[in-house]
Amino acid sequence: MEKTFNPNAIEQALYQQWESKGYFKAHGDTSKDPYSIMIPPPNVTGSLHMGHAFQDSIMDTLIRYQRMQGKNTLWQVGTDHAGIATQMVVERKIAAEEGKSRHDYGRDAFIDKIWEWKKESGGTITRQLRRMGASVDWERERFTMDEGLSNAVKEVFVQLYEDDLIYRGKRLVNWDPKLHTAISDLEVENREMKGHMWHFRYPLADGVKTADGKDYLVVATTRPETMLGDTAVAVNPEDPRYKDLIGKEILLPLVNRLIPIVGDEHADMEKGTGCVKITPAHDFNDAEVGKRHALPLINVLTLNAEIRAEAEVFNTKGEPSTVYNSELPAQFQGLDRYEARDAIVSTLDSLGLLDGVKDHELTVPYGDRGGVVIEPMLTDQWYVRAGPLAAVATKAVEDGEIQFVPKQYENMYFSWMRDIQDWCISRQLWWGHRIPAWYDAEGKVYVGRDEAEVRAAHQLADDVVLRQDEDVLDTWFSSALWTFSTLGWPEKTPELATFHPSSVLVTGFDIIFFWVARMIMMTMHFIKDENGKPQVPFKTVYVHGLVRDEQGQKMSKSKGNVLDPLDMIDGIGLEDLVQKRTGNMMQPQLAEKIGKRTRKEFADGIEPHGTDALRFTFMAMATTGRDLNWDMSRLEGYRNFCNKLWNASRYVLMNTEQQDCGQDGSELLYSLADRWIQAQLQVTIKDVRAALDGYRFDRAANALYEFIWNQFCDWYLELTKPVLWNGSEAEQRGTRQTLIQVLETLLRLAHPIMPFITEEIWQRVAPLAGRGGDTIMLAAYPEVDEARIDEVAMADLEWVKRFIVSIRNLRAEMNISPGKALTVLLRAADDTDVRRATDNLAFLKSMAKLESLILLAAGEEAPVSIKQLIGDTELLLPMAGLIDKDAELARLQKELDKVAGEIKRLAGKLGNPGFAAKAPAEVVAKEQEKLDDYRATEAKLQQQQAQIASL
Repeated sequence: MEKTFNPNAIEQALYQQWESKGYFKAHGDTSKDPYSIMIPPPNVTGSLHMGHAFQDSIMDTLIRYQRMQGKNTLWQVGTDHAGIATQMVVERKIAAEEGKSRHDYGRDAFIDKIWEWKKESGGTITRQLRRMGASVDWERERFTMDEGLSNAVKEVFVQLYEDDLIYRGKRLVNWDPKLHTAISDLEVENREMKGHMWHFRYPLADGVKTADGKDYLVVATTRPETMLGDTAVAVNPEDPRYKDLIGKEILLPLVNRLIPIVGDEHADMEKGTGCVKITPAHDFNDAEVGKRHALPLINVLTLNAEIRAEAEVFNTKGEPSTVYNSELPAQFQGLDRYEARDAIVSTLDSLGLLDGVKDHELTVPYGDRGGVVIEPMLTDQWYVRAGPLAAVATKAVEDGEIQFVPKQYENMYFSWMRDIQDWCISRQLWWGHRIPAWYDAEGKVYVGRDEAEVRAAHQLADDVVLRQDEDVLDTWFSSALWTFSTLGWPEKTPELATFHPSSVLVTGFDIIFFWVARMIMMTMHFIKDENGKPQVPFKTVYVHGLVRDEQGQKMSKSKGNVLDPLDMIDGIGLEDLVQKRTGNMMQPQLAEKIGKRTRKEFADGIEPHGTDALRFTFMAMATTGRDLNWDMSRLEGYRNFCNKLWNASRYVLMNTEQQDCGQDGSELLYSLADRWIQAQLQVTIKDVRAALDGYRFDRAANALYEFIWNQFCDWYLELTKPVLWNGSEAEQRGTRQTLIQVLETLLRLAHPIMPFITEEIWQRVAPLAGRGGDTIMLAAYPEVDEARIDEVAMADLEWVKRFIVSIRNLRAEMNISPGKALTVLLRAADDTDVRRATDNLAFLKSMAKLESLILLAAGEEAPVSIKQLIGDTELLLPMAGLIDKDAELARLQKELDKVAGEIKRLAGKLGNPGFAAKAPAEVVAKEQEKLDDYRATEAKLQQQQAQIASL
């Protein structure tokens, strides 16, 4: 083995070997239990970010763990066509390179351009998945727009339509006025902003007055431009100020529309004036009020979010209505929504109807792709009738057919499913699955898998002109079919029979509604067993937290705190890191701020750490369901851990290669240390398996770390040296065999989390351990051997460790040279400790650097000594001749004076009212922690001083 561990030298070559030899594929033995995971398909436009890296590390750990147990494993890989994101990427590309828009190309030619882009540039994230060591079955890679999945999408749409679970209707959606499409709630980014609340006087009609004699009501709004579409004013039916006005009318300013005053609990008596303008066509909450009171809907905005030349008036069913005229004031027609806002406020002010303006904190919805404010817009869209589907999907979780881990996420799922709204599935894009619906000249709709089927099913003549719907389906529609469409549905494939339902879904809590719930609904509607019982898509949903920066902030380009996982694997120089974080698209001042912060945080850039260190860091921080704050120091620590394992393996190989390890049946004698490490290994196997079975990746990683670093490397390897140097042939053979067997087993134990380093070392170690096979990936995962858990050996070795640590601590406290051999006295509490001391004298003398160990009788006098306790046994270190008493007291006093000075300084600082009041809480807490540490040090030094003075 090379002297130092260099992950860059081994990782990519190993991965290519694994992939080329087909190790990632299911072995196909259906007599073995199947185990399958469907990757949450990343966007084809995407690149690997910290969330992907974290999630993929979890999935790969699970799949490798199950594969090593002999299961027929499939990790299904694929990417999502990402409708809006992909269309925008290609639109920007042709604009920059050719000065053209998609309209210059036309729909079909533009879609061809997208397919060209995907072929050339759409595989970034799949290449990066390989860099993370993801053992997915690349031969089964799918894309949500490939032929098979496209056919599945059409089949699902047609069947849902025939089951009366898909319909077309006019309802409010999140509308992006820049991209001209409806978008999902997940694509809406709510931003906190400073704005205004305008208070307007709405005149009461027919001479009606309020209880206090006013002939108007004051309503408040943050969006004055929508008042042109008001169809009511709501007051709380319990509000004594206004309840007598319910049923009366308002004369809406500017349009002179008579609108009713309605009683509705949406109006809060304690908030504002208690009167709320209701605009059902331009506000989601108002739309619900409108339904309750059968209010008309008046749309006053175009799809560009400009005031229309003529309003659209609809009844509550979305049908055209003549209940109000459609006229809008000429001076506002054609104005952008914000220009109209200013103009309407100014006009109402000139009419004496502006009652006041107040500063107001707003939550403003922005489209995460278009970057403009989203407008609730009344449009014709396709919907899935979600209620019937949700009832079945809810029961599956209630009955335990699907388990959420952690369990509390079931409540989030239930709250969504039990109050579910119909799902808007249409998008006004060109890239995506085009809706399989056709219209004739009269606007009658026909749904089918293709036009030929539609014509045949409805006996339409060839001269009947049909026009296919221009819209495409929401990206989440095709991904809702992911668990079964990727396995070949609607065909009854062997893969579908073997791997569905899948074993576990690994996902973030933020898409429980948008993806998890919809997968459950779709799967249970379309996949039934031989008895017609709906089948679940997965048996377990493991919900992980989000990866945040070191301060707990969400990672985003605008904050400049994004970390690229590949930079931590391969390293990156400071200037390249600054450029990556700032980019060319950022505002100059923001770029400068981010650049300064990056230079401060990463003075030398980021050093390479390797994939294994990154994966181990993720696993060690994967506490159940909680967000994790990224910690570069932990990543560095786990890189050191990889180095520790590498160096320990070199030690083992140097002492076992071409040596007699007892494989020929010759005599073996196992030392206490050998029996102890074998027992500790079995306990660790039990702990790691339980942790992985329970999705406690943090516990699995911590158990591995504790065993490898502390028990195997720090203790066992040191305890082997006396045997290897001075033991008998049989003892040396026993220790060599233990060294190689324990190392080989722990490599298999750690492999799912740390695949590369374990494979590289295992290739050298496995033959010495008598284990065959071409790869650790397919080697058996360790199982617990209860017979090897030697409780006596574990207790004895722990006693030996405490003895050695006690001597080392005394050396440090008394400032005694580590190389000085000591005479130590032992007054044993019982025969067990006498046995432990005599049986392990060689270990104790070697590891604690002892001249001699003298056993004292129960009442035997001892010279002046420093005493330590190991349980009830006394360990005595005679001090005569070991130290210069006066010099040591002087040294201790110097240390005490220094510590006292720090205590005085910190106590004064914390006692200063100005500091306590102005400093951030975390700074005050840190200073208090320092003070506590210094006080503890002072107490320890005083104890040492008293001990030395007593000599």
